[in-house]
This record gives sequence, C-alpha cells and structure tokens, in this order.
Amino acid sequence: MKISIVTVCFNSEKTIEDTLKSIAQQTYHNIEHIVIDGNSTDSTNTIISRYSDSVAVHVSEPDKGLYDAMNKGIKLATGDVIGILNSDDVLFDNNVIQCISELITDYDGVYADVGFYDTNLSVKKRHYSSSSFKKEMFSRGFMPAHPSFYARRACYENVGDYDSNYKIAADFEMLIRMFNLPASRFKYINKEFVKMRLGGVSTSGLSSNINLNKEILKACRVNSIPASWFSVLSKYPSKILGYIFK
Repeated sequence: MKISIVTVCFNSEKTIEDTLKSIAQQTYHNIEHIVIDGNSTDSTNTIISRYSDSVAVHVSEPDKGLYDAMNKGIKLATGDVIGILNSDDVLFDNNVIQCISELITDYDGVYADVGFYDTNLSVKKRHYSSSSFKKEMFSRGFMPAHPSFYARRACYENVGDYDSNYKIAADFEMLIRMFNLPASRFKYINKEFVKMRLGGVSTSGLSSNINLNKEILKACRVNSIPASWFSVLSKYPSKILGYIFK
C-alpha cells in the first residue's frame, strides 16, 4: 500500500526540516511525500532539496493559499491513501504510518489524536482527542483532528476539492463531505499521530476564533447541518479539558 503525504509550505525555513525528517524517518517505506511550496523567498526550497531521497514530488510556484496548495498536492498524489502534514507539524513517532497502513485495511479512512506543543515541540500544551467524535457533532463545531486524518484516494476523488473560499475552515467542511459519503467507514485510532505547533491560523487569537466559527456555521449551513452560535460555542468546555488532561 502506497501512502501519500502532502505538505504545503511558504517561507517555512524555521520548521520545514522537522516535518521532512519526521517523514523520512518513518519505519514504513512506501511513502510518497509531496511538497507544495508557494514560491518561498527564504531558504525553504533549499532545505527541501536536501531531502530528495524521501521527497517524491517538490513543486514551488505561486498559489492561491493553503487550501489551493492542498488541492494541488492531492491531485498529484498516486498513493492508495492520502494524508496532510503541514510544515509546522511533525508525525508523533517513527511508527505512525506503519500503524495507519495496518489499521486502514478494512476502512475508507482513519483518524486519531493530535497534541499542541511549544515552538520547540518539547512541551505539550494541549491534547486534542478525536475519540468521542460522531457525525452529529459537526453541528457543535467538532471534527476529527484534521492532521490525523488519512483517507483512501477514492474518497478524495468522490468529494472533490477543498473549498478555497474558506480561509480557515475548509478542512472542517471537507470532513463533513467525507463523513457523508454513502456507506463510508472511518475508524478512530487511540494514538497521537501528530505534534502541532501552537500559533497556526486556526489557533492564533480571538479574532481568528471568531472567523473560524463563522466559517464553521457556513460549512454546516451549506451541508444542511443544523447549527447555531450557541451549539458551536458549546465545544469550548471540551477544549479547556484538553489543556488539563494532556
């Protein structure tokens, strides 16, 4: 089974090498790593070029943003299974992809937990558990942790592109469509798949959170899921617990 991992980046010289190493060091070797760079002006592409043994596809050109770049990468993917690992993040350990390859066999996709860490990825600040997720929870703004989500390429072909009209929540809207695929089966794995650095576009302040929730409500409305500000804001007590139980 070939597993494609898409990494999108732009001026990521401070973090991209950690991401590249975490994939290059996986015990599972049938990995197609696709890196889509937005025409960086720093040393990002020089760093990527050092990993030509593990990076199968390296594209550097202007794009229309994060989700446009993800769509480019997915279209280039030839693996049986596709996942996304952003340039601020790393796989939790060297056995993550091996675990996915073993447990996805009878399913359309798998998902797991992620942790939020400091800039050095040494101190864990919050845990995001996907264990309690059910489809009905989209109406509350809950979704499986997107960086932990791996699905068969056929699923992406069936649901279409990430909607780049969203600036923050296209991953949320995409997962709604994924879980609404007829007869689809997705499995939760009780494991932390990804270490994420705090400070990403969806975790960087009050204004960002307000815009995120606006887009979540839009995604629910577009996909005929009943939701309100009250239902979406009800997810925050669970987020607070993620800081306590790390």
